[in-house]
Amino acid sequence: MDRLATMEAFVKVAETKSFSEAARRLRSSKSLVSRQISDLEAHLGVRLLQRTTRSLTLTEEGRAYHEQVTRILGEIDEANAAVSQSTVAPRGRLRVSAPMSFGILHVAPAVGRFLARFPEVELDLSLNDRYVDLIDEGFDVSIRVGRLAESSLVARKLAPFRMILCASPQYLEKHGTPTTPDELKNHNCLCYSTNSLTPEWRLQKPDGSAWSLQIAGHLHANNGDVLRTAALDGVGITYLPSFIVGADLQNAGLVSILSDYVPTDAAIYAVYPHSRHLSPKVRAFIDFMLEHFGPRPRWDLLG
Repeated sequence: MDRLATMEAFVKVAETKSFSEAARRLRSSKSLVSRQISDLEAHLGVRLLQRTTRSLTLTEEGRAYHEQVTRILGEIDEANAAVSQSTVAPRGRLRVSAPMSFGILHVAPAVGRFLARFPEVELDLSLNDRYVDLIDEGFDVSIRVGRLAESSLVARKLAPFRMILCASPQYLEKHGTPTTPDELKNHNCLCYSTNSLTPEWRLQKPDGSAWSLQIAGHLHANNGDVLRTAALDGVGITYLPSFIVGADLQNAGLVSILSDYVPTDAAIYAVYPHSRHLSPKVRAFIDFMLEHFGPRPRWDLLG
């Protein structure tokens, strides 16, 4: 059994939820792909896919295996590219998607240096907060914030960040500083717009377990910078990433509250489609952003 080819077949089937489509993308036959998956399941001694006449889904073991195999194949791609393409200069059009606030605050300031270092690259940067389908929309790489949904995309961590519950000193002096999450119900909470009629903030209990708290307030917005400005103006309490409010915490324009109830394991990722040959321009962009942010980004230098 060719383990690498079999793993690639499994990833494509999991990605497309179709043996026929996976075979087409792999330029193989449906019967060969089906046999590869059967051989893989027999070798592992577990069922990876749940098959019915109408659907194909991953089992629990399949989801766990898919996550590991996607990472392994991504590392193989990077190792191959590092050797075979080390002398190829990055060039051509590079389509990058990034969230609006993060893109303006932290990607845009790096664009000039990136293009100066790689003058043969034409950067097409698209900033928006909606979910972008890289393959369908033709993006080479996307910067994504927070927990990633399960997918066949390769993900590389660029930098950590923290979520911050915060308000202006003036607001806290006037309305008091909450000492427990339940007290947030008595405050004006500035909410990020979602489709939910009852917005929630995802916090954690002192033992580290997850805790969702329904909140309410007089301002909802689909952009973090709007909420930050309102918080600075003393309108209420907000819950934003440190890459948006880090500088305000450093200069005391905003004050962090309830830090013991805020998760600390958030991160920013670069995601890109799995490929046997990682493009030099994609590799150059990801490596440059890693260098730009550094191991401890400036937005988390709070003292």
